[in-house]
Amino acid sequence: MQLDLLSALNVERAARRAAVLVTNLKGGEQRLVREADVAADPLGEALQSRLRAGKSGMVEQDGQSFFLTVQEPPVRLVAIGAVHISQALAPLAKIAGLDVTIIDPRTAFATPERFEGVRLVPDWPDAAFAAQPLDRFTAIAALTHDPKIDDLALAGALRADCFYIGALGSRKSHAARLGRLAEQGFEDAALGRIHAPIGLDIGAVSPAEIAVSILGEIIASLRKKPLRSDALMQAVGSLA
Repeated sequence: MQLDLLSALNVERAARRAAVLVTNLKGGEQRLVREADVAADPLGEALQSRLRAGKSGMVEQDGQSFFLTVQEPPVRLVAIGAVHISQALAPLAKIAGLDVTIIDPRTAFATPERFEGVRLVPDWPDAAFAAQPLDRFTAIAALTHDPKIDDLALAGALRADCFYIGALGSRKSHAARLGRLAEQGFEDAALGRIHAPIGLDIGAVSPAEIAVSILGEIIASLRKKPLRSDALMQAVGSLA
């Protein structure tokens, strides 16, 4: 790899931005495509597909073969609230390969004994985000049921364009939450990005079941694949 390409790739890695190294297998020429430039690239569709899957691989186009080396930052899950759901969610998310952080200013809950091997930040969300900024490779799950804590996290996640934003609570409590966030200047399009009630609708009841539903929804959002039920409804709609 050329030194300038390696340096540029390291810059993207340090900034937690995705990029793809494109190698022409016939001549060996290489070029780096930053995520912001993917849509305008001649291989745009293939690049987007590889980024969505998070996997490197070969593609054929116009009689040429290219190898696409995908570089993506580690996906982070930031759970707001050291609650029972978080206790179940953290190990599941780690198994799925996510880098997990629990944020909760209530130090009585955010203890190493309850979250062994998990990064704990006993601080308010805005202060925690200032120390470790959010980005679009971060998922936020607001789980405290306390507006003073959850609203801070949701506002920060919306501003950072996190790829997944979910919040625990009933539809009634979420409607009140949307009103509070709207008063902060967030428009309907942004507020519509919040998954609430959080998690896939699988009838989850226990903290562990809710954790499974949340992780499933996070993975679906990361890979941007519609649920089978959504795909079925789209197919039915197209036949109407």
